[in-house]
Amino acid sequence: MQQFLETESDTIQIAVDHREAEEFDELLKKMGATVKRTVLPIGDFICSARLIIERKTRSDFEQSIIDGRLFSQLPDLVSNYERAVIIVEGTTAEGRINHNALLGAYASIIANYGASLIFTRNIHSTAELIFHFAKYEQITKKQPMRIYAKRRTLTPSQTTRSIIEMLPMVGPKLAKALLNHFGTIENLALASERDIAAVSGVGKKRAKLIKDIFSYAYVEDEDPSMY
Repeated sequence: MQQFLETESDTIQIAVDHREAEEFDELLKKMGATVKRTVLPIGDFICSARLIIERKTRSDFEQSIIDGRLFSQLPDLVSNYERAVIIVEGTTAEGRINHNALLGAYASIIANYGASLIFTRNIHSTAELIFHFAKYEQITKKQPMRIYAKRRTLTPSQTTRSIIEMLPMVGPKLAKALLNHFGTIENLALASERDIAAVSGVGKKRAKLIKDIFSYAYVEDEDPSMY
């Protein structure tokens, strides 16, 4: 379903994920934007049909590098949107990652995934940047506004890998290792917990989480509708 379709007016529209601070609504509205707070399947702010923003505080940014979450999110962002922007908010680094590793992560975000990486001082400067992204996209570039963008075409192998990356604690590197080992999603789903754990980089904890997902019974109450 598509929402916030292009209008004839000069109203700037921004979709905000429901988990983001409500202060963003107030800040963006004061700048002149119309805000739609909703459940976004990926990203935190959508500025047009082609541009999505993932916002992280300094602390969350570092933690997402440590646990691999960031590099599980990036494939979805760049495969669904032409322009993916990572905003890191805050001036104080947590220091949980050494300088070289941090620079390596910066390089990977830009060079491997083609995403933009921007640093802001606080929530006010983040909101201002988001507003101007939306203004440029919708007013200057005349890009339509859609909350749910049409997914860019992927090869069958890319689609298979993206599915595996949705599993708990599985990033791009581990997804490839699992697929190289088992060949297909079906083989992985049918594999024993012990066989999954034997794949390099998986281990017992990840193997249990992966196996549990394949056998988990869907509960509709745990899946609030996005529409």
